Amino acid sequence: MADDQATPDLTLGVPLADLADGSKILGHVGEHAVLLVRVGAEIFAVDAACTHYHAPLVDGLIVGNSLRCPWHHASFDLATGAASRPPALSPLKCWSVETRGALVIVTGRHKPAAPKPKIKAAASTAPDKIVIIGGGAAGFAAAQTLRGAHYQNSIVLVSSEAAAPVDRPNLSKDYLAGTAPEDWVPLRPIDFYRDHDIDLRLGVTATGIDPRKREVTLADGNQLAYDRLLLATGAEPVRPQFPGAGQPHVFTLRSLADCSAIIAQAKSARRAVVLGGSFIGLEVAAALRARDIEVHVVALDRRPLERVLGPQIGDFVRSLHESHGVIFHLEDTVAAVDGRQVTLKSGGALDADLVVVGIGVRPRLELAGAVALDRGVVVNAHLESSVKGIFAAGDIARWPDPHSGETIRVEHWVVALRQGQTAARNMLGHAEQFDAVPFFWSQHYDIPINYVGHAETWDELTIEGDIAAPDCLARYKRGGKTLAVASIYRDLDNLKAELSLERASQNG
Repeated sequence: MADDQATPDLTLGVPLADLADGSKILGHVGEHAVLLVRVGAEIFAVDAACTHYHAPLVDGLIVGNSLRCPWHHASFDLATGAASRPPALSPLKCWSVETRGALVIVTGRHKPAAPKPKIKAAASTAPDKIVIIGGGAAGFAAAQTLRGAHYQNSIVLVSSEAAAPVDRPNLSKDYLAGTAPEDWVPLRPIDFYRDHDIDLRLGVTATGIDPRKREVTLADGNQLAYDRLLLATGAEPVRPQFPGAGQPHVFTLRSLADCSAIIAQAKSARRAVVLGGSFIGLEVAAALRARDIEVHVVALDRRPLERVLGPQIGDFVRSLHESHGVIFHLEDTVAAVDGRQVTLKSGGALDADLVVVGIGVRPRLELAGAVALDRGVVVNAHLESSVKGIFAAGDIARWPDPHSGETIRVEHWVVALRQGQTAARNMLGHAEQFDAVPFFWSQHYDIPINYVGHAETWDELTIEGDIAAPDCLARYKRGGKTLAVASIYRDLDNLKAELSLERASQNG
């Protein structure tokens, strides 16, 4: 809630002169924090907090008639409040605005007309049956988008996981740390699927696809007929092969069940070993330190995250974790786990009541044998595979990226959500190009790292600001072209970098 002493009461009005074109004013209406936004001659009033993680939208970026969230780059339509871009999935509330003389006054809540869907399938041309395989971000977003586009025919969402689709990033961050309640984890309550007539089949594994018959075979031998099929099978953790890797206190982290098992083990653990200096591994390390567990990180890299963020930020991340008590064993790996003793390849040994392996993931491609593959499912700009009627989205999809000019596959949760939406609209006949700039965020204690773009390699790295402050913006370039930008506590600059990347690709 806004501090009534610090923000104006918008029911009493604010001077119109204080609200210049392209500006925002944070105020309140009773107990509600409300944001006034002016775009040209139009003035909008919407809830002041993002519906994703409640970021202050006053710090966001106005782009046309939309407002982008500073933390995780969600976007909202100012006229309708609609969440037009993930990771936000729910709309903002809207408020009525009047101009009376020299004052702008908020008169109360109003319910705008429902936004028109980007594509509405005509009953005569809509596919009769859509099957989605995968209960992660892409599969969920596709199902929700189909219903939002007034698609009224059959949707079957097949998920091998026991839980309904979840906010996966939270599993290695706040929820694992014990600072977020369990009701934050589901993307939607289970009733959502029933209320929207989405046939969600949990704990069900698809074992085969027959493109000629347009059928999916399930592990129990049953078949599902489809007119359009979305492969959103995601990725699975790389599982170690060292002796002792199968012991009950050695975990990988991907699902809610994985996270729950780690939390249960953590309740009695005093010492933990995290294998891998990836984003997931380091977020797990931070979460376990929040539970006051001694944490050792073992990684083959010379410094953590160097391959993605460069040596300077890698050194900063290491020192940040060390300042919170994490002990690193770099350029090393686990040779074996024998009971509570972890032996390193270097010959050292560590005691551990809990071992978490975070050495990467691989795309789940077992079902994709009928379509073209190249270290993922090859799709066109519309996310359709080499087989007509079969689409792919999320961690398995390799698509032509207009920003880098390369065909890429990325394992970002936000990208999966956005691809699920695009694939859904294209399954209804809309030839929408997937052209979103890839985005992800990582959290280490109270330090956020935001990253836009995609740079597998670069020949120039420029850093603005002071990493140690921490307050910086890093630009990753190749041949003089900016491919990606990372930031620490420069949220608005990161949003502007994203917009710049978008416009650069649109201009060729």
